[in-house]
Amino acid sequence: MGERFGTYSKYIIQDRAIPDVRDGLKPVQRRILYSMYKEKNTFDKPYKKSARAVGDVMGKYHPHGDSSIYEAIVRMLQDIDKDTVTMAPNYDDTLLEPTVLPSRFPNLLVNGTTGISAGYATNIPPHNLGEVIDATIDRLDHPNSTLEEVMQFIKGPDFPTGAILEGIDGIKSAYQTGRGKIILKSKVTMEKNKIVIHEIPYEVNKALLVRKMDEIRIDKKMDGILEVRDESDKDGLRIVVDLKKDANAENILNYFYKNTELQVSYNFNNVVIVNRRPMLLGILGILDAYIAHQKEVVTRRSEFDLRTAKARYHIVEGLIKAISILDEVIKTIRSSKNKSDAIENLVKEYDFTEKQADAIVTLQLYRLTNTDIVSLQEEMEKLLDMMKKLEAILGDEKVLIKVLKKELKEIKDKYATPRKTEIRDEITEIKIDAISMIPKEDVMVVVTNEGYIKRTSLRSYAASNIEDLTLKEKDYIVGLYNMNTLDTLLVFTNLGNYLYIPVYEIPDLKWKEMGKHMSNIITVDPDEYVVNAMPVYDFDQSLYITSFTRNGMVKRTLLKEFKVSRYSKAINMMKLKDKDEVVNVTYSVDTNVLVVTKKGYGLWYKTSDINPVGIKASGVKSINLRDDEVVSGLLFPNDSEYIT
Repeated sequence: MGERFGTYSKYIIQDRAIPDVRDGLKPVQRRILYSMYKEKNTFDKPYKKSARAVGDVMGKYHPHGDSSIYEAIVRMLQDIDKDTVTMAPNYDDTLLEPTVLPSRFPNLLVNGTTGISAGYATNIPPHNLGEVIDATIDRLDHPNSTLEEVMQFIKGPDFPTGAILEGIDGIKSAYQTGRGKIILKSKVTMEKNKIVIHEIPYEVNKALLVRKMDEIRIDKKMDGILEVRDESDKDGLRIVVDLKKDANAENILNYFYKNTELQVSYNFNNVVIVNRRPMLLGILGILDAYIAHQKEVVTRRSEFDLRTAKARYHIVEGLIKAISILDEVIKTIRSSKNKSDAIENLVKEYDFTEKQADAIVTLQLYRLTNTDIVSLQEEMEKLLDMMKKLEAILGDEKVLIKVLKKELKEIKDKYATPRKTEIRDEITEIKIDAISMIPKEDVMVVVTNEGYIKRTSLRSYAASNIEDLTLKEKDYIVGLYNMNTLDTLLVFTNLGNYLYIPVYEIPDLKWKEMGKHMSNIITVDPDEYVVNAMPVYDFDQSLYITSFTRNGMVKRTLLKEFKVSRYSKAINMMKLKDKDEVVNVTYSVDTNVLVVTKKGYGLWYKTSDINPVGIKASGVKSINLRDDEVVSGLLFPNDSEYIT
């Protein structure tokens, strides 16, 4: 199984998912272009159904399903009949297919690519055609240029959707090592009570983005949003967010940046196939591989053209000679038995080569004119000039480079477009004033012993009876509080922890509906249950939290020490030993303490006898126990006549 997986992995890496560094194409893309070229389905021909191309590719070259062929959309085609690339047998050895395609520009960088194989993944962003060609030309002139010099031409990726790219350090890292991280954020303008989005990050689905933004409004995760709508048309993308008059537009925008794909991170991973091996390359390595490939293509093309020109020159030379002795040639042909005999006689009597004699025999009669002699002589001169130029390309590296530069400039002049993506050096820090985002609303908050919690609008609460509340069997309410969404609820558990829960994060449900378990909001232990809860309207009030444990410990801590900024999990407020548990937590300002045990004993003393300690400190002994345990502890004022 290991051997077969190794074979599979090698195939997936080399022949499916990772592009070749030379032409920037995966095998399926290359096969599509080659198949369409052979069938003459080029850009200048009428439209044809895509299934025709898919079927042809699948039947002749690609031994897989049609989905990968349909999805392989590329935009490059060239004449490859001049023996410019190496051919290899297809999957069933019935045809030849190119191992790489000639590329008139660095396609890998311009169009980018993405792919996942066994153990390797690639993610190369698209770049601006003009910038890449300028950098390639400069690299041809200065083979030892530095990354900084190349980046004078290639500023960074250029995405077809535009948007804003932040993080020059990430670009430099990617261009140096092949890996780097950048931030892509939407291009936005602020209008009166509106946020208008004009460009979104590359590969972000606009419909899903709009839906996510509207869900934030529906779920009341931020205050101030009236409507989110898509106004895109043939003139371009336009997403509009209508705001309330007093809304903080910048704060809302930052919330969208942080919680939707209005802003995304993009990770470079420049893995490509180099000589049949996957490698991680920086931009200099990619440019150099393209240049080496293009030198080979132009060299092989020139060799082919030179052979063709020499062969044609030889024929033209023979035709001119034949016309100069035309009567004799015609007489010889007429006296011959057949075509082959005529060829043999011409070679024997007039010293033509066999190829020249064949061309003379097949020559059409209308060509035997004085005008045609002139055209043949002109053709011979052109062929001589062409051969001279081709020999110069093949014999002089400088001339070869000049040809490469000329052809690159032609592509740039014809197809280059201005940069669409704006580049900013620094990554903008997203700052959100969370309080200002919260819809301000008075609500009723319910907490049960088993940890179910919810908030309900005052209208829903007033329209119902308390008995209508849905509870699990044997569960009961431990707290019912009139609070505001800007307030905070502290929930204390038997394991000496507390949960810091902003009210706006508590699920908003109708009074009759069962609450959601607190584990949906904050991570808690499966054996953890609620001992008590406390509504906090102001953490700066002079109030102490007093906790009692089963084994007779007590702790008193100032309320403000319970305020935190991070609350993704339960926070410890009392260290417990020997499987001890908290039995009660109180938060009154009363001056007397009563500790009650299971066997009916009690101890009464002043609250001032318990020294306040920090939230990380351990408690002190509240009562001496003899084969007994504390069942409760409470505080009460001096003027109390009864204790329940």
